[in-house]
Amino acid sequence: MDILLVDGYNIIGAWPDLRGLKERDLPAARDRLVEKMAEYQAFSGYRVIVVFDAQYVQGTEKKYKNHKVEVIFTKKNETADERIEKLAISLNNRKTQIHVATSDFTEQWAIFGQGALRKSARELLIEMSSIEKGIEKRVKKIQEKRPAAKIQISDEMAEIFEKWRRGEK
Repeated sequence: MDILLVDGYNIIGAWPDLRGLKERDLPAARDRLVEKMAEYQAFSGYRVIVVFDAQYVQGTEKKYKNHKVEVIFTKKNETADERIEKLAISLNNRKTQIHVATSDFTEQWAIFGQGALRKSARELLIEMSSIEKGIEKRVKKIQEKRPAAKIQISDEMAEIFEKWRRGEK
């Protein structure tokens, strides 16, 4: 099994579209990163865990799943780097390959010591771009093969049904 640990704020700060969104709306930038990582997870089959520092979120440590992506906000005095190192150690075994997405040079060296592989923010962005193109091709192929609906429905209704299918509200 492959696991991708993502340093959330590091990636947000490194990807141009997310960095711009962060300036206007940090929670929206976090959500957009998690959405992109959900696409990554669905396409690659990796288990994805996104870790955010607690500095931007008040309260205690939080963990939840969003689009099957595990999201962790660290404890008050714990950095994302520290949590990622702990996860790299605890999740590492013979059957698991840990990948860490960060452009933090110090963190990259620390995770090498745990046997994890690194992905820079730029490498992940390039890979994500390739995945998005692959998804686009698959969707286009499916749409071309799909027979015309027997019952005509409005675009608005089709959108509602698509959201239901995806489990969205």
